[in-house]
Amino acid sequence: MLGGARVADLHGAPPQRERGPEYILVLVSSAYDGMPWLERVYQAGALWDALEMGAPADVHCYTPAEFERKLVSLPAVRKTANAGVDLLAV
Repeated sequence: MLGGARVADLHGAPPQRERGPEYILVLVSSAYDGMPWLERVYQAGALWDALEMGAPADVHCYTPAEFERKLVSLPAVRKTANAGVDLLAV
């Protein structure tokens, strides 16, 4: 899922607001089971081309169970899940 200020801009968010991170990338995969969290974020973050995209991304990598917990505890993840772009659906 892709969210953040740039995605909100495309969805018509007003310019006078707290922007927050330009991009938020939330990746959910059972392949992350057993992989340390920092390793996941480092590997996924290395694939994000900030120069090409125009800004860096806050990268979140979770197993499905972790993602369910983060939906409750992290507003940025919840907002991205609810209002961001589902990259698998595109």
